Amino acid sequence: MKLGICLPHYGRPIEPSRLIQLAARAEEMGLDSLWVTDHVVVPRDVALIYRDEMLDPLAVLPWLAGVTERIALGTSVIVLPYRSPLPVAKLLASVDVLSAGRLIVGVAVGWLEGEFAALGIPFRERGRRADEAIDLFKTVWTQEYPQIDTAGAHLTGTKVSPMPRQKPRPPILVGGASDGALRRAAKLGDGWHASSVPPAAFRASALAVTNYWKEFKRDGDADLTLRIPLLIEGIHRPAVDPALLGTRHVLRGSLASIARELRQYQTAGCTHVALEVSYSTYPSILDTIDIIAEELRPALEQRDR
Repeated sequence: MKLGICLPHYGRPIEPSRLIQLAARAEEMGLDSLWVTDHVVVPRDVALIYRDEMLDPLAVLPWLAGVTERIALGTSVIVLPYRSPLPVAKLLASVDVLSAGRLIVGVAVGWLEGEFAALGIPFRERGRRADEAIDLFKTVWTQEYPQIDTAGAHLTGTKVSPMPRQKPRPPILVGGASDGALRRAAKLGDGWHASSVPPAAFRASALAVTNYWKEFKRDGDADLTLRIPLLIEGIHRPAVDPALLGTRHVLRGSLASIARELRQYQTAGCTHVALEVSYSTYPSILDTIDIIAEELRPALEQRDR
């Protein structure tokens, strides 16, 4: 099981030097991935950690490509209906080139109605817009002269560039917990990116994705991945109001109990976890990175053997 962290580019005063320090430590300690998160505007009355001091993930990604060398760079997740898909496809392909093929593209349809309203995007159209965006990504990342005619893009007689470094293209993970999201992951994506669900729910949804994958006659296996907050007992020191966690399922407690719970996800087929450390202070996050690398991952690898 691969382990990475969600970079805290939100929810606290913006300190680029601190973010560089975290990215460097994660890479130095051999973690597998760094992940960025997407919201554009959050209504004032919605209590989310992403409401305040949030850097745009599509600005953070190329910056990370320039300050790291090995670690994978993921989006957890880009809300597809918020933006015109063609410029986003070009930006992501550029990041894959600049990072020498380290990009993982997590996407979703979005859920915050007030954010859609602020952006002037019909909430009921989010599924269609997301499907079209995923199809467009896959087309322009694999065809230099694509033919596309959808509600969001009309391409004929044009050349797209750059092509991604990864071949045939960067992996696309589809987030969401609804049946529609699970079907979308199996039909259009390369896998599923769950968010803050307990092991039993992950197992049930992973089975659904696998069944849909077979129904759509897809080759190979779906990638099953997870994003989840991590609060290690004795290490975590809160940087924000704990109430911002809301009803999310959290990996919480002793290192032994957290390892046991991660093994449950592992048994259910999870291959990559983005650990959200954003609720902790910067010194606590640095300590957490060290513990993930030196204690938590070895415990999971021991189980693998």
